[in-house]
Amino acid sequence: MPLAVLSPSRDGSSDLYALGKSLTILREPSSPADPQALALGALGWLLQSESRAERLLSLTGLTPDALRAGIGDPAVLAAVLEFLAAHEPDLVGAAEALGVAPAVLVGAARELQA
Repeated sequence: MPLAVLSPSRDGSSDLYALGKSLTILREPSSPADPQALALGALGWLLQSESRAERLLSLTGLTPDALRAGIGDPAVLAAVLEFLAAHEPDLVGAAEALGVAPAVLVGAARELQA
């Protein structure tokens, strides 16, 4: 497939965009994220759903206050990831939302427990 050459038109736009075409920007795959960042991302995903949030609190024994206070505590973050690992549909959903494989979240939980 030939490469499109962008040449500015008189009005400053590029010919490629004027034709209704789009560009795909390729980037190198990112390295595995920090376990704490993954856990925080997973927590954010969990809290988007009231039913998931309620289930997290009831099954982990955490309270909203304890969760807020422990947001930087590796043990609390590991509990969030363990909660996901115990329910495959949530594990897969969170992994998809974060753009990682489910095994990466399980590995992050292990790292946080170490």
